[in-house]
Amino acid sequence: QVQLVESGGGLVQAGGSLTVSCTASGRTFSSYAMGWFRQAPGKEREFVAVITWGIGSTYYADSVKGRFTISRDNAKNTVYLQMNSLKPEDTAVYYCAAKRPGGLVYTAGTTYDYWGQGTQVTVSS
Repeated sequence: QVQLVESGGGLVQAGGSLTVSCTASGRTFSSYAMGWFRQAPGKEREFVAVITWGIGSTYYADSVKGRFTISRDNAKNTVYLQMNSLKPEDTAVYYCAAKRPGGLVYTAGTTYDYWGQGTQVTVSS
């Protein structure tokens, strides 16, 4: 069982930066791919970024590419999402998720095994 706890959300002005974190319980954190998803009011949950286990390959949604950076610290069981040049359309609840090894689909939320409770990010115009 893995428990995920997000933190670091808040209110920021457009153009600003914010970093959200997700800390996992359990000793096998390094073997999981870690993803970030977000859900805005009235919209479906969407993929934001993922970092794989092992060498830590990263992949981003087109909407955040070049602005967001995902990273992980296996010693701290923590994954980060650094968000720069934030836009009002980035406003959403951000969720981290953990995916067991196996399979090559990282962008679908249904392939993830554990989820955090979410942290609100609000970008004002």
